[in-house]
Amino acid sequence: MKKWVHQASARGRSVYDWLDSWHQFSFANYYNPDKIHFGALRVLNDDLIHGGGGFGKHPHDNMEIITIPIYGALKHADSMGHTQTISENEVQVMSAGSGIFHSEFNAGETDTANFLQIWIFPNKKNVKPVYNQKYFKAAEAVNHWQFLVSDVENPLEDSLTIHQNASIARAFMHEGTELSYKIQPKSFGVFLFLISDEIEVEGVKLNPRDAIGLCDGQEFNIKALTNSYILNIEIPEISN
Repeated sequence: MKKWVHQASARGRSVYDWLDSWHQFSFANYYNPDKIHFGALRVLNDDLIHGGGGFGKHPHDNMEIITIPIYGALKHADSMGHTQTISENEVQVMSAGSGIFHSEFNAGETDTANFLQIWIFPNKKNVKPVYNQKYFKAAEAVNHWQFLVSDVENPLEDSLTIHQNASIARAFMHEGTELSYKIQPKSFGVFLFLISDEIEVEGVKLNPRDAIGLCDGQEFNIKALTNSYILNIEIPEISN
C-alpha cells in the first residue's frame, strides 16, 4: 500500500488579523509542487477565525465545498438566499456548479471558531448550485465510521451529497480500539486527517493535525493510541 504522510508542521499557513489558516495543499500564497491535490481532493484548510472576523462575499464555481466546524459557529449567507448558522457536529455542503457568491463570518464577537474547509473537484460541471447542511449525532460516530458526505448518485446512510464519487466519514475512537476501512477498487485512495490526539495507521504514528494518504485499493487498520477524532476522505481521481 502506498503511503504519503503529511505532517502538521509541514503545512502551508496564511495569517491575517482575523484569520489563521493552515493549508494541507497549495492555496493562496502557499505553493508546493508536491502538494497540489490528492486525486480529486483539492483543498483541506484548517481555519481559525477570530471573533467577529470572516470571509466577505466572494464567488465560487464548479467545486464541491464542504465545511466542518470543529468548535464555534459560523454565519453563512449566499446568493441563493440562504442565511444560516453552522455549529459543531453540523456539516455544510455547497455544490457551486454554475456559480454562487457567499460569505462566512464567525458568529461570535470574541471567541475563536475553528473549522475545516474541503474542496473536491466535481464530476459534473455547471450544475444548478445547491446548498445543504445537517446535524450529525456524535454518539453515532463512537468507534464507528459515520458518513457525513457521499455521492448524490450513490448516497451512503443519511449523509449529505455532492456531485462526485467521494465520501467523507468521521470517527471518535476510544483509546485502544481499532477500526478498519476498505478502499473501493475504483477510488484513487483515502486521505485521513487526524483532528485530535494520536493514532497508528499501518505502522505510521500520527499526531494532531497530521494526515496520511493511502492508495492501492486495500483494507487498512487504525489503532487509537489515545481518545482520537479522525476524518476519513475517500476520493476518486480527477474527472476529465
